[in-house]
Amino acid sequence: MDASSAFINPKALWDISYGMYIVTAAAEGQRNGQIVNTVFQVSAKPPIVAVSINKLNLTHECLQKGGVLAISTLEQEAPMSLIGLFGFKSGRDVDKLSQAAHRLGATGCPIVTESALSFLEGRVIGSADGGTHTVFLVEIVAADILKPGIPLTYAYYQDVKKGHASQNAPTFKEEAPRPEAPAQGQFKCGVCGYLYDPRTGDPQGHIPAGTAFEDLPEDWTCPLCGASKSDFAPQA
Repeated sequence: MDASSAFINPKALWDISYGMYIVTAAAEGQRNGQIVNTVFQVSAKPPIVAVSINKLNLTHECLQKGGVLAISTLEQEAPMSLIGLFGFKSGRDVDKLSQAAHRLGATGCPIVTESALSFLEGRVIGSADGGTHTVFLVEIVAADILKPGIPLTYAYYQDVKKGHASQNAPTFKEEAPRPEAPAQGQFKCGVCGYLYDPRTGDPQGHIPAGTAFEDLPEDWTCPLCGASKSDFAPQA
C-alpha cells in the first residue's frame, strides 16, 4: 500500500501511555520549569532518558543554553494549582519556581520537591528534531526517592482530575463536542479548558458548592491556569 494514501486515525495515538512530570532547567542565571508528559528511559547503562520539549517554550531555550535539567515525578494527589502553574503559565511572565518548593541539584538545576515522589537530574548528551518539539537525550547524574506514593498518570489527570493538555503539549488535541448535554450553569475557561460547575463550586478557592458563576467574585480566577473570570464562556 502507498504510505502517502494510508489512513491515520489520530485516536490510535490516544492509547499511548504517559506520566506527568515537572521538568526544570537553568542557564546563564535564568531558570524555568514546565509540565511534561513525555519522559521515557532509553538505556540502563548508562541511565539515559528522553524528554520532549516544545521549541517555543522557555524551558527549551534554557536547555539549549545550559544543557542540564531535572525531572520531578508528580504524585497522584498533586494539586491542580501546581499543575496549572507549570503547565499553563509562561516562565517569561511568571517566576514559577518562586511559588513552588524546590532545591538545587548537583548540576545547579532547581529540582521541584513539592508534590513529587522522586527526581532525576542529568546532562543533555544529544537531541533530535521532533517537528514542533525537540527530543533531548539526557544522561542521569543523580536520582533519588522523595517519598512513597502513586505516580500521577496522564490518564488519571484527564479522566479523574478533568485536566486538559496545553496547546504546546505533544499530545494536544482539539476536543470534539461531548454528546451529552452539559449541566446547567457550567462555564468553560477559554485558556486551559477548566470547567466551572456550580454543583461543586471551587473548594480550592473557598467557593462553596451551589454558587452560580454569575455570583463568583469579580476577582475570582481559574484555579488551574489563573485566567480571569472574563475568559470564561457558558457551555451551550
